[in-house]
This record gives sequence, structure tokens and C-alpha cells, in this order.
Amino acid sequence: MRVTGRATTLSWIPSESVGNWLRGGFDLGLSHYDDPPRDVVAGTDDVRALRDDDRFRFANVLTGWAEFGDGPTTAGYGEDSDLFMGSTRVRLGVGTATFLGFTLPVLRADPEISQDRVVLRQTVGGRTGVPLPRPVKHPPYVRWHAPIVWTTLRLTLTRDGGRNVELVGASAFPRHWVYDSDGRLALKSGLTLLQDWMDHSFGDRTPWGDQDSPALTVAAESAAERSLSSSIMTGGVAPEVIRLPEGTAVVRQGDVGTDVHLVLDGVLDVRVDGDVVAELGPGAVLGERAVLEGGRRSATVTARTAVRLARVPATALDLDALRSVAQEHRREDPPAAPHA
Repeated sequence: MRVTGRATTLSWIPSESVGNWLRGGFDLGLSHYDDPPRDVVAGTDDVRALRDDDRFRFANVLTGWAEFGDGPTTAGYGEDSDLFMGSTRVRLGVGTATFLGFTLPVLRADPEISQDRVVLRQTVGGRTGVPLPRPVKHPPYVRWHAPIVWTTLRLTLTRDGGRNVELVGASAFPRHWVYDSDGRLALKSGLTLLQDWMDHSFGDRTPWGDQDSPALTVAAESAAERSLSSSIMTGGVAPEVIRLPEGTAVVRQGDVGTDVHLVLDGVLDVRVDGDVVAELGPGAVLGERAVLEGGRRSATVTARTAVRLARVPATALDLDALRSVAQEHRREDPPAAPHA
């Protein structure tokens, strides 16, 4: 039996992920933010077309195959496994210049092969062609080149036809979206740390210096949440963007409240009666059930990491959109009793 699979990451810069002095350069047009990528990426040709349309900063495409039979299992990487590096547009006077990215060698581990399972692993990355002079915390203490960006994907193929996709390592910046073998958005990196990336991501502190960084990932939000998030960020009422440190309770079970929150960055735990029932990451919406079900919070939501949230009053949102999200958010409900 032959099993084939695909794993893809698209890495991009959301507007809310850039701060401090670097944001001024973006706002002046010295660089640009990115619109969120699509929910579905059909294949390598689609990735190439998105790159040519300047829709991401870089992509990691990992494809592979495994042949399971009565004899030894064989496996390999697909010919289209590769790095797809984007470009950076910079406004100069009345015109715009485009700088191609600098690519680093693709790193591929030898396939891990057992009788019923094959694991493929690939790291890709590079840096922008635009200089980013800055002080750093390691020798030589001043850097001219931009920091390194990367993602490390792991694709597991199994005899029963399973195709599991994981983001096991990544640079702390920018945002990384992960697509499964069917091209559907499946995972997101949970946290972007711009300053850490600028301070540390060069030299030996990258996979090309034998040091990867574990990736904190969360499941992608629902389509209803993605639609509502657009209304929150671009609707008639400007959201209040708040930053909260690790350990902060955003809402508490039983409290009265009707504000709705959109997670811009970071990971939060959802607890009911003290038990963790879910985790939330970028793109998730919280608070809609209190709006629709009497005004009391159905769970306590606590920041597992530092978080950025967009907060709006419920009156600024469409109730039907809130109902669509609430239908998918039954994590606070007790499990249904088994049928007799």
C-alpha cells in the first residue's frame, strides 16, 4: 500500500504583531503587513501562485511517500518538497522597490522508517534582503542583516493511511499557519515574539547552527470565528486592543459580562469548575455565549502565555454571527449522558 502526504506552512506578518520602533517603519511604508492567507491551499502550484502574488513571506512545502507491504517499508521525500521564499516591498520616494529574500539550504532528516510508520522532517528558512540594523544580546552585539526565519515540519505516514502533520519548530516571528495533507488550515503558531526574534535568531541560535526552537501551536479556529473576527477588526466600532500577562484571568465563570474578545496573539486555557476543557489561540473568539445566554460567563479563561486581545461590546456585532460561533463552542457543557 502506497501512502502519500503533504504538509505546508505559510508564514506572514499580521499588523498587530509588530510594535515598538519597528511599527513606525511599517506605518511609513518601509515595509508592509500581510492579509491573512487563505483557509485552503490546493498544492505546490497554488503556493507558487500565492508567492508570486506576494501573499506570504515564506512557505515550507513537505511532501513524501511510504510504501507499506509484506517486505521492508520504503519511503522518500517528494520532488516538490522545498522552500518558497517571498519578497519584501519597500516604498522609496514616489516608487516601490522589491527585495528578494535570502534563502538558506533546506534541511531534511533521513526518513525514520519502521514496519508501520514513516516520519519525514524538513526545515526551511532564510531572511529578508532588506537590512535591519539593530543592537542584539550576543556577539557581535550589533547586527546589520535581518534575523533568520524558519519552520520545521514533521509528516508522519502510517500503514493504515494516516497522514499526521506537525509544526515542531519555528522562529518566534512571524505568524505561521499550517495546512494538512488535504490543504486545509489545521494549526497556527500560538505566539509571536518580535523582540526575542530580533535579539536571538541568528548564527548558532537557528537550525543551521543546530538549535531549533520548539513551536507552540494551537488548532485553527472555526470558519464562523474567522468571519466574525473580520467584523471585529474592520467593523463600525474600533476594537480596544489589550495586552495581558501570563496568568491573567480574562473572564471568570459566573461573572456578568457582555464584551466579546478576539485573540490576536497568545494562548489561553478555558476552565469549567476548575478543569481545563479547551485551549484558545490566535483567531479564536470568546465571550459570545454570555451575550446570548443571560450575560453570565460560562467558563474561566486564563492567559497561558502573554496575550493580545481585541475587545468590543456585543452591541457592535451581529447576533446571528455570534450564534454561529456559539453553536461550535459547546466545550463548557457537561458531556451528554449515554443513550440507554
